[in-house]
Amino acid sequence: MRLILASASPRRLDLLARIGVIPDAILPADVDESVPKSELPRDHALRLAREKAQAVAARDPDALVLAADTVVAVGRRILPKVEDEATLRQCMKLLSGRRHRVLTGVALAVPGGAIRERLVETMIAMKRLSGEEIDYYESHGEWRGKAGGYALQGYGEVYVRHIAGSYSNVVGLPLAETRLLLKSAGYPIA
Repeated sequence: MRLILASASPRRLDLLARIGVIPDAILPADVDESVPKSELPRDHALRLAREKAQAVAARDPDALVLAADTVVAVGRRILPKVEDEATLRQCMKLLSGRRHRVLTGVALAVPGGAIRERLVETMIAMKRLSGEEIDYYESHGEWRGKAGGYALQGYGEVYVRHIAGSYSNVVGLPLAETRLLLKSAGYPIA
């Protein structure tokens, strides 16, 4: 059974390897990731994962296609994937001293056109950040392209006071749920 990962994320590829899964191909999906005005974070993460899986499955309908989308949310507000220092500072100031959610939608397109999906939510509490701490984090650059501007698996970890839920979800792919999705579709996994 052929498995395609619809993501260019090296973190997702590394996470899959932890459960013994090596995709046969990596074909990132090209979908519009903008947030419609009234879309809630949970709906957004699931919709994007589904659209990514469907887009790649249309190119190879006989394969299993695994896609995911991770969203960082403060209340109903979805934080952007950070690409510049000004946006990073806005995100870090918003997250400072607060709780927020990391939601990952995981979608698996199976031959025949069906989509199986899961949504995983992890709660994170960030310590109050000083200007010097934000400067220090900014200097490392690992925040580029990250939802909400931080990487739990990197320097961002030192600012987290509490995590409730799946660590791998925050990194970008909830492994327990992904494993179950693949197993339920007949993919050979231990």
